[in-house]
Amino acid sequence: MGALIEVKVDKQKANYLLNTALKFLRKHRIVRGMLSYSILWPVGCMLQQTFEGKSISEYDWKRILRFCIYGTFIQGPALYCWIRVANKMWPRSDIRSSLAKAFTEQFAFDPFSITSFLYIMSVLEGRTHEQAKDEVSIKFMNIYAVGFIYWPIAQTINFSLIKPKNQVIYASFASLIWTTFLAYIKSHPIDEEVKRRMKARIKKRYDNLKERYEHLKKHE
Repeated sequence: MGALIEVKVDKQKANYLLNTALKFLRKHRIVRGMLSYSILWPVGCMLQQTFEGKSISEYDWKRILRFCIYGTFIQGPALYCWIRVANKMWPRSDIRSSLAKAFTEQFAFDPFSITSFLYIMSVLEGRTHEQAKDEVSIKFMNIYAVGFIYWPIAQTINFSLIKPKNQVIYASFASLIWTTFLAYIKSHPIDEEVKRRMKARIKKRYDNLKERYEHLKKHE
């Protein structure tokens, strides 16, 4: 009898904690977004590594952790803020407003998002400021060009072909595909290209200093 009472009390505590957590998430949507991206981003990274032919034992878990950190603390809050702004600009939920949001996102939010992703992930990898800048300059346009085509198509399908009750699931699936693509681009090595650009930059600075020195010497 005592054991049954104890189980009942534990169940009540569990239900209370669950209801409290759900209320908290409903009230604080930004936290809900952070939790979602804390799962989506590392899963996308794992999928990308799986497509590379790696098994679970061969996964780069540090890379997965970096994706988890970025998705949780950068992408989740940033996307939440953008959605709030977009919803105020286009409060309706019809197809026309949704497409307007999607295309505006390509020009307003995506450049910031892609640049932040490449730069911050490079810093998390231990790269220098100059190396991170080079990675942004090398990879930005490739990602942006794909996103410029991918997201409007994905949004159009979502709001024209997918039933409303399944739109959130579809959007999550589309985000997972996009994250996997980002993981692929990010993992593509550019060390030699970065070195070449850094050498070219150093040479350019040296030539500029040399030219200034010679100019000053002539006017002495």
